[in-house]
Amino acid sequence: MSTIEKLKREVLEANLGIYRGGLVTEHAGNASGVDRKRGLMVIKPSGVDYLGMRPADMVVITLEGKKVKGKWRPSVDWPHHLYLYQHCPEIGGVIHTHSNYATSFALLGKPIPVCLTAIADEFGEDIPCMPYVDNLGDHIGETILKYKTRAPGILIGQHGTFSWGPNPREALKAAVMIEDVAKTVHLAMLLGGEPKRLPPEEVNKWWDRYHTAYGQPKDY
Repeated sequence: MSTIEKLKREVLEANLGIYRGGLVTEHAGNASGVDRKRGLMVIKPSGVDYLGMRPADMVVITLEGKKVKGKWRPSVDWPHHLYLYQHCPEIGGVIHTHSNYATSFALLGKPIPVCLTAIADEFGEDIPCMPYVDNLGDHIGETILKYKTRAPGILIGQHGTFSWGPNPREALKAAVMIEDVAKTVHLAMLLGGEPKRLPPEEVNKWWDRYHTAYGQPKDY
């Protein structure tokens, strides 16, 4: 199997992951991945049913923005994905969702505060919220980079979420975690008051442990 065919399968699985995880409805949302050695991005097709998609349905675009393979038109959000790949060499997978709880924070223009150890683990600080921008050209991509922190995701004001990682699977994990912690914080806020942030030194302890000791060795 070629590297690009393997990437198509990974991107398909990430797209199915956001659908099965309830992070999107109907045709909304999208996942992508990049093959930097070949200078190619693979992304979900626009307006195609998730459960009917196959690896061959994924659309291949060069990192210069030219479609090279696929019978479908790419997701309309492809320029935002491409911008992140062009400007962030550490990113290998990107996901965009309109997941309910996270988007409720985005609707209010509020970051998700680092008030849970799970947020400290995965994101290392507040999950930032950028202001609303239109979807023309590179406006969304440029604004994401302006507000991007070490957290692998961001809330898009009055819109939804973007998340990323070294590959599509890790980008999916970040998208799932954004929605999970957003739900917990949202439910806590219904009880009254504002969640209390963890002290910075505690945040760093949780972040450091999670990113150095959690899980198994890569060759496991």
